[in-house]
Amino acid sequence: MKLTQDSIERNVALMVLLTLLVVSVGGLVEIVPLFFQKSTTEPVTGLKPYSPLRLTGRDVYIREGCFLCHSQMIRPFRAETERYGHYSVAGEFVYDHPFQWGSKRTGPDLHRVGARYSDEWHRAHLINPRDVVPESNMPAFAFLEKAPADANTIEAKMRALRTVGVPYTDEEIAGAKKQLEGKSELDALIAYLQGMGLEMKNAK
Repeated sequence: MKLTQDSIERNVALMVLLTLLVVSVGGLVEIVPLFFQKSTTEPVTGLKPYSPLRLTGRDVYIREGCFLCHSQMIRPFRAETERYGHYSVAGEFVYDHPFQWGSKRTGPDLHRVGARYSDEWHRAHLINPRDVVPESNMPAFAFLEKAPADANTIEAKMRALRTVGVPYTDEEIAGAKKQLEGKSELDALIAYLQGMGLEMKNAK
C-alpha cells in the first residue's frame, strides 16, 4: 500500500500509529538533550540542599496547597523580570523533587521572596494576612504556630532524597532531628520562604 495523505487519513489505525511515532520522536529530540546540558543538571553557584527545617517547611507549603495560588517560576519577559527579578533557571531547582514552578498566580510569585521581608513580617502575614496586606484573600495559617515540626520522618525523607541525587551527608541526616527540636510548622514554613531564590537574587 502506497502511503499517501489520503490513504493515511482513511486508515485510523495507521493514522494513530504514525501520530504516536511522530510525537515520540519529537519528544525525544526535545527532551533527551536536556539531560546532558550542564545548565539543567548542575546547581547554580551557591545552591545548597534544603536544611531539615526548610525541607519540613517545603512539605508544609505543599500540604497546605500554597502552590495552588503562588507560582515559583519567573518567566523571561520584561514585565516578569522587572517585577520579580531574574527569571528562573533550571539550575536553581536541581534539588527540588518535585519542583514547584507552576503558572497559577492568584497571589504573587514567591520565587524571589527570600529575604525581601523579615521573619516577623512573614509570621504576621501567615497568622492573619490582612494585618499586613489589607486586600489579601489568603486564608490564615495561625494553626501552624501550634503544630510542632515533624521530626519523626525527616531522616527518612533526607535518605530518600539522597537516592535521587541530593548530596546529603550521613552527618547531616543524623543531626536532622535535633535541628527541628522546639520548632513549629510555622517556623519551618517561614524558613522555606526566606530561602527562596536567593542564589540569583542579584543577577542581572
